Amino acid sequence: MPFAAAVSTAPQARQAVEEVCRGAALADRPDLAVAFFSPHHLDDAEAIASALQEKLSPTVLLGCVGEAVIGNEREVERRPALSLWLAKWARAVEMEPFHLELEETPDGCSLMGWPDGLATADPARSALLLLGDPTTFPADLFLQQMNDDHRGVRVMGGMASGIRAVGECRLILNGKVLHQGAAGVLLRGPVGARCIVSQGCRPIGRPFVITRARENVILELAGKPPLARLQELWQQLGPEDQQLFQRGLHVGRVINEYQGGFQRGDFLVRNVLGLDRDTGALAITDRVRVGQTVQFHVRDAATADEDLHALLQIDLSAGAKRPAGALVFSCNGRGSRMFDQPDHDARAVRAEAGEIPLAGFFAAGELGPVGGQNFLHGFTASVVLFEE
Repeated sequence: MPFAAAVSTAPQARQAVEEVCRGAALADRPDLAVAFFSPHHLDDAEAIASALQEKLSPTVLLGCVGEAVIGNEREVERRPALSLWLAKWARAVEMEPFHLELEETPDGCSLMGWPDGLATADPARSALLLLGDPTTFPADLFLQQMNDDHRGVRVMGGMASGIRAVGECRLILNGKVLHQGAAGVLLRGPVGARCIVSQGCRPIGRPFVITRARENVILELAGKPPLARLQELWQQLGPEDQQLFQRGLHVGRVINEYQGGFQRGDFLVRNVLGLDRDTGALAITDRVRVGQTVQFHVRDAATADEDLHALLQIDLSAGAKRPAGALVFSCNGRGSRMFDQPDHDARAVRAEAGEIPLAGFFAAGELGPVGGQNFLHGFTASVVLFEE
């Protein structure tokens, strides 16, 4: 197998490292090692990083702290945990590790530390794994630059979680511990990586074109205020959807306006910030403009479960090769906070893709492409499937 994974719930960091290294063994030295650890091991991050580097000697070691840790079929919440995932590609995959930081320059603030290989990266044969500090790393700025300057290069990963203040974050890069910015690796060549972003939402009603807007406020949908459209929609919904409507309404913005029709995976889902009952305007957590197509969405555990399984099935039926390993970046609002059964996302991936080596963590923001562009998401499961 080209991939291996193991998870340990040992309370002592040294024992946890021993267990995951023993459980995630490869025949050869790994090309890439990825580790995720719970906040219980925060003070031992340097010891974990150096021990993994010494024991495994990977070409690249990447990792971060996470509120909960995913390993194979388990999602370990509120307990000590260390998860390790290893990759060894049969063909040469170029890997370039990097550390991005926001720095003040004469021209203003800029991100420094970009990987040199991005300049010549072939989008069809490149992918970027990124782990960021949510308190110091401007993910939106980074993603905007990626989408503008390196269109088509997929960004996958998540923002570290389980921390409460600036300076608490722990990122691992090649045996060293970083306290700010973002750590990542640029993969180029026959990587064989596919990404699924399950936003856990279901569209309701019909799509509308925005006919008036200002920044993040929708003033008109197809000539009527959003409030009027919502009142029309309410009358069409059944009792169950009316409950979901009241509990949490979302707006999905179509990414590719040139499609003939829109379905699951075509929308970038964003939260509703507020509704002005006097004007009927609707504010959301995204900038909007006239001419964009949007549709209202609802979310609950059943919808999130259906969405993840459906997207995995679509990918697996379309993919030429079966996945042999996976990394999962789930929102820290999922897990037992959303689902009745434990280990939901990990089990869903393995139920569809088989019992492949899998690792990940609960993130404070998930990174993944939708409609060919990279975004920072919330309440999603961003799944990276690595082919055989």
